[in-house]
Amino acid sequence: MRIGLLTDGGYPYATGESRLWCDRLVRGLPQHEFDLFALSRSAHQEDQGWVRLPPQVSRVRTAPLWTPEDGTLRGSGERGLLARLVTGGEQSYGRRDRRRFTEHLTALATAICTPDETGTEAGEGPGAELFTEGLHGLAELARERGGLHLALRSEATVRILEAASRARGTSRTVQNATVPDHLAFAAELERALRPLSLDWYDQESLGAVDLCHAASGGAAALPGLLAKRFFGVPLLVTEHGVPLRAHYLTASDTPYGTPVRALLAGFHGRLTTEVYRQAVIVTPGNTHVRRWQQRCGADPAKQRTVYPGMAAERFGQVGEDAERLGAAGEGDGPGGPDTLVWVGRIEPAKDLIALLHAFAEVRRAVPGARLRVFGAPAEGDEATTYLAHCEALAAQLFPDEATGAHTEGVSPVTFEEIGGPEVPDLAEAYGAGGVIVLSSVVEGFPVSLVEAMFCGRATVSTDVGAVVEVIGGTGLVVPPRNPQALADACVALLRDPERRARLGAAARARALELFTVEQNLAAFRGIYLELMSHAPVRREADTVDAHGDPLPFATPPEARLLGHWTQPAPHLRPQPQPQPQPQPDPVPSTTVPSRVAPGTRLPDRPGEPEPQHTREPEPEGVCAVAAGPAGDGDA
Repeated sequence: MRIGLLTDGGYPYATGESRLWCDRLVRGLPQHEFDLFALSRSAHQEDQGWVRLPPQVSRVRTAPLWTPEDGTLRGSGERGLLARLVTGGEQSYGRRDRRRFTEHLTALATAICTPDETGTEAGEGPGAELFTEGLHGLAELARERGGLHLALRSEATVRILEAASRARGTSRTVQNATVPDHLAFAAELERALRPLSLDWYDQESLGAVDLCHAASGGAAALPGLLAKRFFGVPLLVTEHGVPLRAHYLTASDTPYGTPVRALLAGFHGRLTTEVYRQAVIVTPGNTHVRRWQQRCGADPAKQRTVYPGMAAERFGQVGEDAERLGAAGEGDGPGGPDTLVWVGRIEPAKDLIALLHAFAEVRRAVPGARLRVFGAPAEGDEATTYLAHCEALAAQLFPDEATGAHTEGVSPVTFEEIGGPEVPDLAEAYGAGGVIVLSSVVEGFPVSLVEAMFCGRATVSTDVGAVVEVIGGTGLVVPPRNPQALADACVALLRDPERRARLGAAARARALELFTVEQNLAAFRGIYLELMSHAPVRREADTVDAHGDPLPFATPPEARLLGHWTQPAPHLRPQPQPQPQPQPDPVPSTTVPSRVAPGTRLPDRPGEPEPQHTREPEPEGVCAVAAGPAGDGDA
């Protein structure tokens, strides 16, 4: 089958989220054909280029979401005043189209500004219907008239947003929005709705795929929503994190005021609910994400938890050594039994401050303990400042210690980067200690814990995100922001080597069972086949060539069999025609099978109108089925 893989700021670019997962998915399913539809997030990302694509990727379509405010997705150029006000494409709107734009944008803005009543389930209130009506109405207008870039930045848009925010039922925060706030929100709204103005929505692009698979919600899933709207293509959404949650966490870092943040939160919340409602299947990466999706309106019957696959072979040697040494009772390897290891990106959410205070308590109980921190600061000045603060705190809590009067003092806490002579790769970092520690206060899917489990290491971690689900009883879990509890758990494992070995072996077995690339590919292979089994008959666009002639063997023989599995989708079923009043017929009516109404014949192709005459169905052979309906040419 042909799959349209939708990404936002990731694959096929060399940098970005979900890059490795998408690449493993495409390479691991060579029996399918993939078309990539990628949205880029910055000029820097595009300058980094693409990863090397496998042969099953037939084509790649890209579009930027970072173009300047005065740029357009389809090129720029001087246009008339009317075009600048109401369109982003090459055609200007007439009075009827201007009225359509105002009507649909008003519905969208009303849904964004007006929250649902207390107790209303996500996706069931009138606001959800208004959002769906406005979003799809704008999409149809953009498809017909060439885009909405300049229309969404027009004065008319600002007036519509201002009127919607002043309407009855809106919150006081939204009502307090000023004109600069509406201008800022209009700019962000235009950026978020840019996928509506792309030229991907035709029979040669998204209309030619059998399934749209969005690698995340939000902007990446917008083209999938429109493909389902215009062509009936089913939508599959995979989320290893929660984009809406990420938006909530980062909203305070934006330069906008409270009214703009409230409007953005309303838009992203409505869009998330619409994506979950329209998706055929939603695959969260863990139970933590699954619960968030259900809060945002996802139907539990549509959800299938699929853990992200990780490459276990790179940690195989360290894990096998840990099992061998644990079975022989020879300790934890070269790192020593008294060494704690932390691995990850250094940023405030990882709470290394609490880890350092906890290690001070550990040193009192186990004087010979060491703490090795492997990682580099995340992007941004805040992370760099945080690393400097952690290093200063470590120097204050743990001054250099010398074993003799003529030896150099060494601190029990070290900050190291992976790639040096002592620790050349990531597996060696995990193998350098007996216990792996995670001290985060915010975490999604804990990748570092899974890597430690592959290495057969016992872990101590905080109860955040999907940590408990991943650990599953093979490690110790403590409350976040509790240095004393963290220290007690570390001391308990440092003093009990047999328990460390048991937990490490159990952790490795659990990781190899649940978190490998193979299990991830097997899950999506089954989901693809399941979705394909519900629609084995290809669409009309795939059964004819560019001239409208039937393609040989494009329609499978089973398409002629009666049954629910071969019925065309609702958008392809012929609409019922008003039946004329029965007239006396001198000729006796033809007898037909009981499952078909008398006087009718099943269409030869999905979507073909019913014939207006009655005749005996003619027998069709394999050649006739392959070439198309009788009368289309020689079989």
